[in-house]
Formats: sequence, C-alpha cells, structure tokens
Amino acid sequence: MNVRYRVELSQTERAELTALLSGGKHAARKLKRAQILLAADAGASDEAIATGVGASGSTIYRTKRRFVLGNLEAALSEEPRPGAARKLSGKEEALLVATACSSPPKGRARWTLELLAGELVRLTEHDDISRETVRRRLAENDLKPWRKDMWCIPQVNGEYVARMEDVLDLYAEQPDSKRPVVCFDESPTQLIGEVRQPIPAAPGQLERYDCEYKRNGTVNLFIFLDVHRPWRKVKVTDSRAAVDFAACMRELANVHFPKAERIRVVLDNLSTHSVGALYQAFPPAEARRILRRLEFHYVPKHASWLNMVEIEIGVLRSQCLDRRIDNRQQLVSEIAAWERQRNASRARIKWMFTTEKARAKMGRAYPSEGSKTPSPNES
Repeated sequence: MNVRYRVELSQTERAELTALLSGGKHAARKLKRAQILLAADAGASDEAIATGVGASGSTIYRTKRRFVLGNLEAALSEEPRPGAARKLSGKEEALLVATACSSPPKGRARWTLELLAGELVRLTEHDDISRETVRRRLAENDLKPWRKDMWCIPQVNGEYVARMEDVLDLYAEQPDSKRPVVCFDESPTQLIGEVRQPIPAAPGQLERYDCEYKRNGTVNLFIFLDVHRPWRKVKVTDSRAAVDFAACMRELANVHFPKAERIRVVLDNLSTHSVGALYQAFPPAEARRILRRLEFHYVPKHASWLNMVEIEIGVLRSQCLDRRIDNRQQLVSEIAAWERQRNASRARIKWMFTTEKARAKMGRAYPSEGSKTPSPNES
C-alpha cells in the first residue's frame, strides 16, 4: 500500500454521494464507501477516515483505488468475488431435484435436508454433502419438499357459474332498505387459558407468555354482515346445530331487519343451512312466517371466498381474537366491544370482483355452448 491515491470529486459526484447518504434504502457497505470518498475529498487522512467512518485501512485503500483507476460507480459497487466451486455437478443437481420430488423413505412422512444430503452421498461419489448445499440447490429450483399445500378444486360447470353470478349480482345492486343483502357464516373458536401469568411488556423487553396453555372448550360464532351498509353482528353460541341456525334467521328477520320486506341471505352449503332447519326449530306456522321474509342465495361449492363475510371473519380474528381468551363471558364482551367500534367507524368491505370480471378472468372455465350434457332420456 505504498501508492497514495488522491480522491478529487466533481460537483456532480459530490452531489450524488450526498443524495445517496441522505435517504433511501442502500447496502451498508455502499453507504460506507460513499462516506469514505466524501471524507477523502475533504482532505481527511486515512487514519481520520478509519476512526470517523469505522472502516479498515484496506477498505479505505481499495475504495480510493477503484475511484482513481475507474469511476464513482466502480468505487461504490462490490468487486466480483470468486467464491468456491459448486460442489454438485449439473447431473447431481438434477438427481437431487428428482429425489426431492419422489416419495420419501419408508417410515418418513417427508424429505428433510438431512435425508436428502444422506441420499445424495449414497447415490454419488461424494463423501459428505452439507444440508446448506442441499438447501441452496433446492432454493434455486423453488423446491421445499418438507411443505405441502392443500386445495379444493371446484367443478366449474353451469351450476357453479349460475350461483357465482347470482351472488355477484346481489353485491352489485344499489342499497335497498326493503330488500337488504346479508352475508352469513359461522366460525368455531377455542377458549384458551393461561397456565402461568404472562409477564407484561416493559421498555426494552417484549411481553412474554408461556407456550403451555389450558383449553377450556369451544364456542361458535355466527356472523352477519350487511353488504350495502356498515353493519355487522356477531352472536356467540355453545353449538351450531340446525336449531341454532334457525334462531339466527328468526333474529335476523324479527330483530335486525324488522321492517324489511325480503332479506336476501348469502350463505354456504352447510347441511344445517336449510329451510328445513326452521321447521325443526319452530312450529310450521312460525317457520313459514319467517321464511316468507327470507331468500337464500347459496355460493358455489368450494367457493366460500365468494361470501363477503369470510373477509369480515378474518378482520375479527386479526383485530380481536388473536390472543388467548379463556372464558365465554370475556369472549362475548370483547367481541361486542370490537363490533361496536367497527360499526361506529362505518367500516365496510370493498368488494371488487364483479360478474364482468368473472367472465373476463374465468372465461375459459365457463361451460361452452357445445358442452351440453345430454339428459338420461336422450339417446
């Protein structure tokens, strides 16, 4: 390091470095090199720069050298590093991918990094392969064999399309107090108690709670959501049988919308969500009276995302229920407080998916004109 490189910045380069340090997201090493160049341009010695910036002498030397021999961009950027040679050849990486996509060994539920490393040692001439080598090669191929996804594949036929467009058309209607549209669903919730008292948060210390907990049973939440006005209602029950559903429908008609002529209810295909549930719970005359004011609109099977109340349930869980609540009374109180605040703030779900967008995005999935299924009587 006998050569002394002198840094002299132009006004444009000085302004660029100042702007770099004034804001934005940049790598720490790049910011440090900018500080070195500005300090060197101001006439500071290497010893002063090392103390003020917190850089080693070799870093200061290399930064100044790359600027003098190259340019500002070369001084700020990383020099290419050779690194170690890849341990696995192309054929060996292909073997790793094929193994990760195959069935795991007998007695194991899934492949792990350690199992894959051991299998490669057995199948190749390598004496040892680290789990990190396996992880990097799998990441390059976007593979995570220890993870699985579950999904439901709906059968998009005429029935699916008809129900979907029926619900979407309801959402697109103008508000009508005489014919409101209400989304309805239910969600079970566990009552979880603490075994040991949590330690409250303090400056410099997060709140701490024990991983052990006590399960105090479950309750059910029935959730109503008005599509066209900022209103929702959550009812806590001990069960979710047909009679509980029937009681919710009677409350919907008698208590929540007593002046409505017809209440359009969007709901899923659960077996208890039926007109027969009201005849199980009430005398025939009462059941018929309630049903005259209700109109059920079912979402397609495996398409609960079309029920707007699913979004509201997610909000309820993230804002209110994302903690341990150990008894029914407290749960009812907390949910009631959340419900009042959310209604008072006039919060609504902003639904963007329409019938037109469905036809544009799912056009290929729609039944074609020539895909008519013959009836049993047709030859």
